[in-house]
Amino acid sequence: MAFIAYFLSRADVLVYFSIFIALFIYWINGIKKRTAKMPTGPIPLPVIGNLHLVDLERPHESLMQLSEKYGEIFTLHFGPKKMVILAGYKIIKEALVTRAEDFGERAISPIFDVFSNGHGIIFSNGETWKSMRRFTISTLRDFGMGKKSVEARIQNELMPLIESIKSHNGKPFNIHLLISSAVSNVICSIIFGKRFEYDDPMFESLIKMLHENARLAGTPTVMESTKVETLFNEENLLISVLDLFSAGTETTSTTIRWGILLLMKYPEIQKRVQEEIKTHIKPGQLPTVEDRKKMPYTDAVIHEIQRFGNIVPLNLSHSTPTDVYLRGYLIPKGTEVIPFLTSVLYDKTQWKTPYDFNPNHFLNENGKFVRHDAFMPFSVGRRACAGEALAKMELFLVFTGILQAFTFYPPPGVSREDLNLKPSVGFTLVPTPYMTCAKPNY
Repeated sequence: MAFIAYFLSRADVLVYFSIFIALFIYWINGIKKRTAKMPTGPIPLPVIGNLHLVDLERPHESLMQLSEKYGEIFTLHFGPKKMVILAGYKIIKEALVTRAEDFGERAISPIFDVFSNGHGIIFSNGETWKSMRRFTISTLRDFGMGKKSVEARIQNELMPLIESIKSHNGKPFNIHLLISSAVSNVICSIIFGKRFEYDDPMFESLIKMLHENARLAGTPTVMESTKVETLFNEENLLISVLDLFSAGTETTSTTIRWGILLLMKYPEIQKRVQEEIKTHIKPGQLPTVEDRKKMPYTDAVIHEIQRFGNIVPLNLSHSTPTDVYLRGYLIPKGTEVIPFLTSVLYDKTQWKTPYDFNPNHFLNENGKFVRHDAFMPFSVGRRACAGEALAKMELFLVFTGILQAFTFYPPPGVSREDLNLKPSVGFTLVPTPYMTCAKPNY
């Protein structure tokens, strides 16, 4: 003890000791930087890199195959550009949640850079992203996000949706545009304070452009006054509104379309959902968010539709703001990182039957709904979808509402075995266009 007291009393010794520790850390980091390498991966060819190994129409399938060979972290060369792929629940959770600051930047591809120019919520970084996300979430709460007022907006949209489906009189029709219009109207009612008729030419054109953009994109607290002037401008407002409109339309409507297709494919699951609806919701009574607590099977089916549908397979790319070390590998500053969501939603170590549509993934032996850590269709961490709460509310209310009113089945001459579950090409995985028939339940 006397030695320690003497040591601590000598200021000069403390200075020298501090310098020694600093130099030691610098030396260790120097060795680390000299010895650490980027993750290994397939050997690239000149010019094209590893593009010969990737099916550009279904890149998620190629990446799953590569992850089985190269593991949970590997480097791919898309032409001359290096990208790091993270595959599997454990490493993606580590990167996006535990190491959120290290992987918190958004990698911007040229097509998105031209569109957003660094503005908005989805494709911005730094102070712009922090301010716009904080402002957006706060404003959405002021508009009723998570409250009864938004629930009422969704319920109000159910009635014209049900009437439009009913107007087809049980004959085959494509439900794509109808579902997209209904989901878009919820966002419109929140942001613009009004809804549009489904046959409004301008509204219809806008919905079609959103779907086309998604398809094309997939083929490759108060701020100080100075910040208010630089960040809260018309362009940021415009891009933020477009971000909300596109993100709030495409993924939710695509999930519902997957749901209808899957329930035509598996009518026994559709019947069981409808039996649960009849038990807990009276005829003529609209579903409410509170009903979800009493309907574990319906909740499990919706979650399984999201997992199986795998709407955003490659996630949105991230980027490293500094040199990052992960699992002994160096990921240099500015490297594009793909937290590969398919590898989580279809992770063999997390799901009993990952390639089957199986609502039991979210049910225990007593039929109670169970949450699953590997369920991350909205991504996770600081860049997780800002509209997750709204999407969950919409999915339950719309899905339950239309199944309360209708039974969906394939057109005459089409068996359920004929229904195609292979997705179409695009930034999001959308069902191959299909026709459906809707029989009223009452």
